[in-house]
Amino acid sequence: MIELPVISNQTERVNPPSPELPLNFNQPKRKSRKVFIGKVPVGGGAPITVQTMTKTKTSDVDATVKQIVEAADAGSDIVRVTVNDKEAAAAIGEIVKQSPIPVVADIHFNHIFAIKALEGGVAKVRLNPGNIGSVDRIRQVLSLAKERKVPIRIGVNSGSLEKDILEKHGYPTAEALYESAMRHVNICEENDFHDVIISVKSTDVRLMIAAYRLIAERTDYPLHLGVTEAGPTRIGTIKSSIGIGTLLAEGIGDTIRVSLTDDPVREVEVGKEILRSLGLATRNVELIACPTCGRLEVDLFSITKQLEERLAGIKKPVKIAILGCVVNGPGEASEADIGVACGKGVGILYRKGEVIRRVKEEEIVNAVVEEVVKFQPTN
Repeated sequence: MIELPVISNQTERVNPPSPELPLNFNQPKRKSRKVFIGKVPVGGGAPITVQTMTKTKTSDVDATVKQIVEAADAGSDIVRVTVNDKEAAAAIGEIVKQSPIPVVADIHFNHIFAIKALEGGVAKVRLNPGNIGSVDRIRQVLSLAKERKVPIRIGVNSGSLEKDILEKHGYPTAEALYESAMRHVNICEENDFHDVIISVKSTDVRLMIAAYRLIAERTDYPLHLGVTEAGPTRIGTIKSSIGIGTLLAEGIGDTIRVSLTDDPVREVEVGKEILRSLGLATRNVELIACPTCGRLEVDLFSITKQLEERLAGIKKPVKIAILGCVVNGPGEASEADIGVACGKGVGILYRKGEVIRRVKEEEIVNAVVEEVVKFQPTN
């Protein structure tokens, strides 16, 4: 259950009903406008991009750039960096210069920080125009963003809705999130600014899904998907996979960020895996292994762990299946690019469905790695 903000003039808090969420899988891809974050297209039929956010102090340029490079190496297409104080605003230009991927400035309330970030060369600004003060301040930011062809992401969260919208709806609902987002969109449109991306996040997965469906139905703006504050890695991965995955399977969403209480690299890995599982991204190394049972006669846990470590740096679209017994093993191993069906202390090595050779248990890891290195993907 989401934690509701305190609302004045209420004597009793009413728990929101759960949104009805019929599944709409296999829907055609939603048509959205295309915007560019640096040279990375988002929306308009472009491939779905994966984002993350740095977790260092932005003023520490070396640490922040190091984290960005690691995220980029893991497959992140875009990175967001908070610009929350004068020191961060002073550092953002150098970070942009050293970053291998487009940098998004995360701005709240302070229009000066937004201007400094734009002057520093950021590729996108995460900003709610209605939260930065006077009409003149809004115009300054939107005018500079338009001049530099920098899009703005309007990001609405269920935990920080405007007081009047909460009072109107009683609690965060999909309609409330939509209304808040469109309030900021309308400010942009009134100032002839249209390079907008929208997010309507919540910690409640069902509410998040319902809100994005509403935005998708009523607008053609590109959508940034995410379950906000999803939590520690295990729980956050599950919540993000369900929320983001459901929408992507319905053709909704143009860019995603998995929010975890973990390293940005882990966020990217989960995001990439969500896309791969839905056939929305080119696979790198994909390792499949059986869940194991009493039929297991090799140390599959050690084998898969070693393979994860040995194959982590290889960027090649290859599917590997390691199966622990002779029941499902031969069939599933033969369907992968490279597979191993294990018996008692041994494994049968497959390549594209053909048996290559028999290997001892202690030789399985080296044999698979050798096959991966030699593997030539077909176009």
